[in-house]
Amino acid sequence: MSLFNAVVADNRSQVRKVLLITLLLNLFVMVLKAGIGWLTGSLSLIADALHSVTDSANNVLGLVASRFSSPEPDRDHPYGHQKFEAVGALGIAAFLGIACFEILQGAIENLLKPNHVPVKISPQELWLLLIVLGINIFVAFYERREGLRIGSAILIADAKHTMSDIWVTISVIGGLIGIWAWGLQWLDVVLAFPVALLVFFSGWSVLKENLPSLVDEMAIAPEAIHAIAMQVPGVINCHDIASRGVVGRQSFIEMHLIVSATDVETAHQVTEAVEAKLAERFSPVRVLIHLEPPSYTSEQITYEPKA
Repeated sequence: MSLFNAVVADNRSQVRKVLLITLLLNLFVMVLKAGIGWLTGSLSLIADALHSVTDSANNVLGLVASRFSSPEPDRDHPYGHQKFEAVGALGIAAFLGIACFEILQGAIENLLKPNHVPVKISPQELWLLLIVLGINIFVAFYERREGLRIGSAILIADAKHTMSDIWVTISVIGGLIGIWAWGLQWLDVVLAFPVALLVFFSGWSVLKENLPSLVDEMAIAPEAIHAIAMQVPGVINCHDIASRGVVGRQSFIEMHLIVSATDVETAHQVTEAVEAKLAERFSPVRVLIHLEPPSYTSEQITYEPKA
């Protein structure tokens, strides 16, 4: 049996730096939206400000998650702590669900309320909202770029959340322009419905991307692992192949291997070569290999349900 430990970069300090920058920007955006919403009487803009509260909350959640998501194993967490980051991403999905519910609830209440106060908006306030939109766009692309660069699920998920905030702000600005130019007060309410759908879609995307890691879904097709292992001289066969984790972030592979070796040292060299091949293709990865005697054969590459 052999264990290959790939070096996993600890990017938590970089993640915290990005989250702190975006937290300050999101707080500024939230205050500006709330102030303009209060001055104009726009319920959709006030709701948008409440939605921006989740951006700041997500940054705080990300800071907490990155604090506990060290890739380094220890006695209590021999596989590392990176699932904390996936849990943090699921928290963002939950925030998106709450934001979607709040947007729909506010829109329905406004439709059922016959005598609400009309919205009053000025060109200066519209220009301020365009500045807010520019900040949101910067935050989304900055977080996504940094998340992809350092391989952080929490930054990528938070960038998707901020993208939903961009669509919310665009919708609100569009409605306010309609109110300012043509007096279409109903735009302040109607445009909230497609915005809610966009927020829901963002939450679903974040959930779909992070749930496989938490439930240990297969990370790499066993046929692909089998094909790579069989390229190594001295390998007769491999079977019962399993994998989990996220390729490119951290994955784990287990397999049973049959080698043409009569001594332990030669068998060890073959397994090291298999591990090196898999690391070259799927790094960072940890590979656990169980050696079988040459006389043992099996056609079962992966785990199959018993009939």
